Amino acid sequence: MPLSNSARTVVVAVAAALGVGATANLGAWQLRRAAQKLALQESLDTRARLPELGAAELARDAADAQAQHFRPVRLRGTWVERRTVVLENRPMNGRVGFYVVTPLQLDGRAEAVLVQRGWVGRNLLDRTLLPPLDTPRGSVEVIGHIAPPPARLYDFAGAASGVIRQNLDLVGFAVESGLALAPLSVQQADSPATAGDGLLRQWPRPAVDVQKHYGYAFQWFALCALMAGLYVWFQLVRPRLIEQRQRRS
Repeated sequence: MPLSNSARTVVVAVAAALGVGATANLGAWQLRRAAQKLALQESLDTRARLPELGAAELARDAADAQAQHFRPVRLRGTWVERRTVVLENRPMNGRVGFYVVTPLQLDGRAEAVLVQRGWVGRNLLDRTLLPPLDTPRGSVEVIGHIAPPPARLYDFAGAASGVIRQNLDLVGFAVESGLALAPLSVQQADSPATAGDGLLRQWPRPAVDVQKHYGYAFQWFALCALMAGLYVWFQLVRPRLIEQRQRRS
């Protein structure tokens, strides 16, 4: 049974109200997400300006470690050179290469900390041909900032092993290496002690992608305005114009 004109009007009004309300809410949600990420960026920038942490102040569990991410750190210890790994498919400044990762056995603590020492370019003809890596012996000082472990990439080969690998799982590597690892990582910064080691340390800043959320918000609000405009035109303005023309004729 076809709907009457009044029932059709109600259905169209309800559908328009739902569409306008949903798209407006989605646009507002995208703005809230942008505000959250701006607050996160501000928090990270604030942490980066805090005093340096030493080995005694490093977090001992994952929850505390997350609160220390991107804080500056100054550590002393000894490189566990035999446990060095290089993570492939890690770009820096648009070039393909490896992250060099070595555990640092901390002075004054039983744990070691995983240090992302820097980036080295890949041999384009033979990926297994690594350049010589200069790893100082004895006690060294490492300056940098606390960071999450290296980001995990999709790995077709499955479980990682060997010196060259795609990913490095912190828990799994602790078992594999026999080291007690702190639940965090350190990205080493350039210092007089690193001069001439051939490693690049232009670490990317964490991306908050605020502009993406602003773009999505604009799209949702534009769709909201379009639906509202179409409803007003076809349900309110156009019928009145037709009615006025019919009266004049």
